[in-house]
Amino acid sequence: MSITRAKSLDTLYTDCKDFDLVLVPDAPLASALNRHLDKPHFGPFAITPRRLAAQRREAAEDRLAFLEVIEQTALSWKEASYVVGNILQCWEYQGTVDAILEYEAFDTPATRTAVECIADMDTTSRRLTEYEIDAEPSVAVVGYQQFTELERSILPAEYETIDPFTDEAFDHPPFRILDSPAAIVDTLLETVTTDNADEVGVVLDASSNYSALVESALEAADIPYYGGPGFTDESDHRAFLQLLRSAHAGDETPVSDVRPVLTQLGLSIGIEHDEKRLVDLDDPAAEWLLEFRHGISTTTFDAAIDAYEDITDSQLDAFRDELATLGILDDYVTEAAVDRLEFYLRTYDVPMDRENDGVLLADAKSAAHVDRPIVFYLGVDEDWTHSSPRRPWVDSDQEFERNIRQFQLLLQNGVDQYYLVQDTAGGTPVTPCLYFEKLFDESFERFSDLESISYSRTSRSSQDGFETEAIDVSTDSVELISQSSLSSYVNSPRDYFYSRLVDGPDKDHFVEGNLFHDFAEFYVAHPDVVTEDELDAVADVMLEEVEPFLRRVDRDVRRTEYRLGLQTIVEYLDENPPQGTAFLTADGGWGENFFAEYYDRPVETPHTECWFENDEISLKGKLDLVHGPTQLLDYKSGAKKSAYSVVKNSALDPPSDTPNFQALLYLAHYRTEQPDEELQFTFFHFLETLDELVAGDASLDDCLTTVSYYPCSYEAYIQRPAVFTELQEDAANDCNKTFSKVGYETYQAVLEAEAFPATRDSDELIASSFGQALIERMQEVVGDYKYVRNGCEQALRHLLRIRTQNYFTDDVDAFEAFVEDRLAELNARRDGDERFPVEGAGGEPNYRYVDHRDCLLEEGSR
Repeated sequence: MSITRAKSLDTLYTDCKDFDLVLVPDAPLASALNRHLDKPHFGPFAITPRRLAAQRREAAEDRLAFLEVIEQTALSWKEASYVVGNILQCWEYQGTVDAILEYEAFDTPATRTAVECIADMDTTSRRLTEYEIDAEPSVAVVGYQQFTELERSILPAEYETIDPFTDEAFDHPPFRILDSPAAIVDTLLETVTTDNADEVGVVLDASSNYSALVESALEAADIPYYGGPGFTDESDHRAFLQLLRSAHAGDETPVSDVRPVLTQLGLSIGIEHDEKRLVDLDDPAAEWLLEFRHGISTTTFDAAIDAYEDITDSQLDAFRDELATLGILDDYVTEAAVDRLEFYLRTYDVPMDRENDGVLLADAKSAAHVDRPIVFYLGVDEDWTHSSPRRPWVDSDQEFERNIRQFQLLLQNGVDQYYLVQDTAGGTPVTPCLYFEKLFDESFERFSDLESISYSRTSRSSQDGFETEAIDVSTDSVELISQSSLSSYVNSPRDYFYSRLVDGPDKDHFVEGNLFHDFAEFYVAHPDVVTEDELDAVADVMLEEVEPFLRRVDRDVRRTEYRLGLQTIVEYLDENPPQGTAFLTADGGWGENFFAEYYDRPVETPHTECWFENDEISLKGKLDLVHGPTQLLDYKSGAKKSAYSVVKNSALDPPSDTPNFQALLYLAHYRTEQPDEELQFTFFHFLETLDELVAGDASLDDCLTTVSYYPCSYEAYIQRPAVFTELQEDAANDCNKTFSKVGYETYQAVLEAEAFPATRDSDELIASSFGQALIERMQEVVGDYKYVRNGCEQALRHLLRIRTQNYFTDDVDAFEAFVEDRLAELNARRDGDERFPVEGAGGEPNYRYVDHRDCLLEEGSR
């Protein structure tokens, strides 16, 4: 089977012109045929059954019936909507208003009440039921299969049917595959202008994201259009509803939830406050909204509209009229009343006065005819498929045939048709409209399986309309990079790029972390000021700073965490005070300290918050604590990680999926300050032992993770006698037993004879030539015992742990080269050599660690 060719309007008019009356299934087709009239005609020529019977423009009778029922009966709004929808639908399919009562499951008191009410209304369906066409006129029916039982009820005894289809197949144009909805809309705008807008129709799923994209794009280009946004899509109407809803949202509402309302009201609050609770925000811009919220339960809808109009300098006359129609204009704005109003506006289309000029936006599930010479079809995906009503009065097979006929007619509108589609979205294939399964004699899963042409916005030639003019703009190159920026860039260059452009909100853990860091710095400078009793006051002031982010139920728990975390920091610094004088060549400071201001005391120590900019290796950063000549420390409020995890996350080839280069970067810098020294970097997870502190059994050692840097290669390090001693004394039992029976020379001879492999996998190491040589040599010297082989395998794992938990000269050298490569790459992209890609050096980014997820399009969506 294939798409059946529809008759052209000229052919259809020729078939119909000799009849006195022509009934058609939809109004646009009627208008098109009437425009073809070439001689005067008395009365209607082409017309829909409803328009003929009503003698007026068709109205949305479901809304009118609902309004009548809620006014005349005691039914709730949702119950009234449900039974009204069923009654009108059954009436349409069965031909009488009370046909629904023949179905036992629907013969309810509510349904009978609504039937009595609707039967007395002057509805189009009632006029259609009572209407009879005079026997004298000759009548033609175009597309008889498209008519419902109620529409067919007006047909006279004699009439002619005209099939809108021919016997030929429609050779449809290819599907034009573009990268994204934005690319599809851009392609549309390359064709549409203010001069040709009246010649263009756009068919789309009105509920899809194409609808909003097309409308906003046309508005931005000052191109007129109609048939698109509805009553609740009006910006002031939408903002007013959001205002009413936000007024009942409760005290836990964050600023981000009400930002659209604030923006529409003309109130500005910085994005850094997005995650703070509105009621705790000390900002003049929030005062109006908080005052409105405070008195909402005793405010009428009319008064609420007045308040909105006053602050926005707008007029909501249409909204006020609709509330009056509903009979709730003078009702109080309770939460239940807002629920009812939102339900009504989601369920029914409120009529609007529109200018019928410009681009015609048509819903793919409504009309079958679009009377424009150029028609664009956007999406054409599975959402274009009708959902047939699941009711006993609906013949599903007949309904499917009606819908597929309408779909075939829809695809053939205009002289030129353009099917603009996506092949994938978010990496997942886009399923074409399910009617194609019935129409095409071939299997497919996506548009590229059908006759299609792929377009790429980056590869279009100038005649395709995508040529861009190069702009010569000089850019400052990035000379230094921090550990956080490097980690972000390696995970996803595109996310790093957006972090340079887009501000983000403050977060509670950022604020908490900064306060803990400031306290630790202050305590190093003034340990005498903060007594044991003073820690309670410090915890209180920290809670006060973080309170806007917290739910009330969480505050006592957080305050306890702060108090115990402060206690742990004090205990560690008391037992391990910084040693020596300044060890770093610091370039500049790092800003203010909260507790220095709180206690009105300066914080000037050579050990804390040491900022550095190292031009030699292109690195910059801030060291929390220079604990001693060879010891660095960083405070962490998050969960503790092992030394193995720290080193693994700083892997370079390939990078880890959770890249973090903090320890490696700081050690790389510090070795330029302390060359040829063994260095240590310690993460102090001061919240790690909260449970143990409560139980009275905490150990500071459980808070510490230390990685070391050795100023030699790994191979040179494991040849040290001290490492051999570890194998004799500190490794697993069989290893100690085996190596205690040999001398250092035996161990050294194996290391000199065989190269240690580059692997970091223990099984690969054991199976390597080095591993097998060690096992064979030890079996020769000690004996071919089971414990010897096991001891050698334990020794190899011990040696591998040294590699995977520490850094060596070759590791840091490789890191410095890696940094230079990334900076060269980054600056080339800043200069415009290529776009910042989503994928980083390690491939697909770890989306858990991106900050601007909504800005990143995956490979299939670009």
